[in-house]
Amino acid sequence: MIRLCLILCLAAPPARAACRQALALGLDISGSVDAAEYRQQRDGLAQALGSDQVRAALLQQPDAPVRLTIYEWSGPAAQTVILPWTAITDAAALEAARTRIRTAPRTAQDQTTALGSALLAGFTMLEAQPDCWTRTLDLSGDGIANTGPRPQDIPASRTPRGVTVNGLTIGTAPQPGGTTGDSDALAAYFRAFVIRGPSAFVETAAGFDDYATAMERKLMRELQSLALSDATPPRRQ
Repeated sequence: MIRLCLILCLAAPPARAACRQALALGLDISGSVDAAEYRQQRDGLAQALGSDQVRAALLQQPDAPVRLTIYEWSGPAAQTVILPWTAITDAAALEAARTRIRTAPRTAQDQTTALGSALLAGFTMLEAQPDCWTRTLDLSGDGIANTGPRPQDIPASRTPRGVTVNGLTIGTAPQPGGTTGDSDALAAYFRAFVIRGPSAFVETAAGFDDYATAMERKLMRELQSLALSDATPPRRQ
């Protein structure tokens, strides 16, 4: 009996550490995003993750870390992971993730904008993290869907239970006279058709130059809801 127990114990894989949030971020690299804007997204995300406030929020509970994955999306079959699921357990893990974001090879770009396909790809990634206390999908985009399934055609029943979808829309900088170009319309589209789940929201970047600042605001809104005093695992039904 003792010998059998030793064999089974040695063969069993190590238990995974608790996870307080699984956070998947999808970056728009469709045809409307030029090379400079592509670089602004990559660098802006790395910058936002390294800000003092976001860093403190990510590292506040190392025994139950945030797990992070990042993918780029464009056409219906064009979704590529640039950062596989990574537990942000300490400063070294965070810096390694930021370096990967900046240096991972650029993925193939489709000219079309398959926002619905990007949504479904994010769902699949989050379904692989069922042990996290909360699961969040963030989709960045600078336009509406023009191919593949439309977000409004994906029913709520396709959303994994407990998953929240937030959006970061990339509009245009304010024009002379205070007009916002297409920014308001794009944010309204995301609110109507893309975001879903508990406390879902849309953050708006006024052009790619504002991407890093908007991403930092969005990350803080998400991570502040997981403050140490409130971060307790949900009861299993």
